[in-house]
Amino acid sequence: MDIEALKKYSALHPKPAGLTLQYGTAGFRTKAEQLDHIMFRMGLLAVLRSKVMASTIGIMVTASHNPEEDNGVKLVDPLGEMLHPSWEEYATQLANAEEQELQETITEICQKAAVNQHKDASVFIGRDTRPSSEKLSRSVIDGISVLGGQYHDYGLVTTPQLHYMVCCQNTQGEYGKATLEGYYEKLSKAFMELIKQSPGSGESQRHLKIDCANGIGALKLSEMQPYFPKEVLIHIYNDGSKEKLNHLCGADFVKVHQKPPRGLDMKPNERCCSFDGDADRIVYYYKDETGHFHLIDGDKIATLISIFLKELLAKVGQTLKMAVVQTAYANGSSTRYLEETLKVPVHCVKTGVKHLHHKAKEFDVGVYFEANGHGTVLFSKAAETKIRQLAKEEKDDEKREAAKVLENMINLINQTVGDAVSDMLVIEAILALKGLTVQQWDAIYTDLPNRLCKVQVADRQVIDTTDAERRVVTPPGLQEKIDALVKKYKLSRAFVRPSGTEDVVRIYAEADTQENVDALAHEVSLAVYHLAGGRGEPPQP
Repeated sequence: MDIEALKKYSALHPKPAGLTLQYGTAGFRTKAEQLDHIMFRMGLLAVLRSKVMASTIGIMVTASHNPEEDNGVKLVDPLGEMLHPSWEEYATQLANAEEQELQETITEICQKAAVNQHKDASVFIGRDTRPSSEKLSRSVIDGISVLGGQYHDYGLVTTPQLHYMVCCQNTQGEYGKATLEGYYEKLSKAFMELIKQSPGSGESQRHLKIDCANGIGALKLSEMQPYFPKEVLIHIYNDGSKEKLNHLCGADFVKVHQKPPRGLDMKPNERCCSFDGDADRIVYYYKDETGHFHLIDGDKIATLISIFLKELLAKVGQTLKMAVVQTAYANGSSTRYLEETLKVPVHCVKTGVKHLHHKAKEFDVGVYFEANGHGTVLFSKAAETKIRQLAKEEKDDEKREAAKVLENMINLINQTVGDAVSDMLVIEAILALKGLTVQQWDAIYTDLPNRLCKVQVADRQVIDTTDAERRVVTPPGLQEKIDALVKKYKLSRAFVRPSGTEDVVRIYAEADTQENVDALAHEVSLAVYHLAGGRGEPPQP
């Protein structure tokens, strides 16, 4: 380690006095002007991680669905997955070290994590379209260079594209080519193979309006358009040429406000979808004849994919184990439909993509989606090998054709992370192959009315949960109170959990009618306010 160079460069990226930040599920996120030192230091950390893993590591500069003024950074591990939890602690430690402790902190991390300083290091960098992203990614490069790491700067890419590149690189091309062309070719080829078999349901089926949140998704979809067959008519809205990133648009806005984004005119029964700012989430929606807005969220996306894969697995006739992984926020109707009608096992885990991804790896076919539209499908090595073999060698025509469809699905799905572009193509292919309209898809089950709200508290740590965050352990008496309130309403449930980032407690409730769920959510809010140290005025109905 060149200590003089480290001192010199670190002084160019000074840490603001008194600022402490925590590396969470989304990496670091805050106002862009507070992140220069963080970017430099994550460049340093990526080099150390690369040396330990003897693999390429990714760094993505983005704040996803946050406002345009914010930015953030997250590291990508060798197979395109999120940074290992033990290294999240190192990231936090390095980010918060004072200037004079920086070298000491690096040495400490090297000892704890057994970093061999003489190994080579390689880092892939990507960034979103925020005004601050380019400058911040240059700070990352300073950090990588100071510790002698090699880097490849992909410039503007979606978050899932960077995850994909890292995985391709570290599987020596087995997962695909580590270029944007490689990504576009792999996905478009699989998509075209799939829709070739669809019962040609006319041109109108193929129209899709896409709200790209004024973000990177618009840029990359436009680049990908020449790779699509001419039957696919994609109409891009909120492309970033006029409006601000994520402002009154994008998947998060549509999901939270249950209304269409600004800048997209919807005619009745038109299929529409929204990406978020870095294109790793997607939700669908439409307006019916009466002008009523219908949201199709991550739960319904997971259900559609599960129906399709279950049929194919049955045709192939293999004993492959399939399961769906959800969080406590999944609508009760989706869980009931999957378990009781579709007979697919459902597992509930703590909120956060890393928990879903980890659980989904336990099955031959693991489907996971958060209600917010972030999700994908994982295939075990054994399942993938078996399916590819059947697609080649199976004598029975029907079985072989089903295996081929599954093989194209495997190629179309980005297994490293939720990917709005890939998920959109998966959904479009399934709707075409099954001849379903957006209304028929929506009608698979009816969501129970639900309500999300939050209560400000003095200290979020007073709330401790268990059973995948569905039950409260402390403060005493709160869970009993929630249980009593839930008993008053039909088909109801409610849970509360502390926010990961601020002193608020998040409340989720569902019941048989909107009126009942509003009442339940309010009563639970009051219970939290009184028993968990609420701040300010009590919650109003």
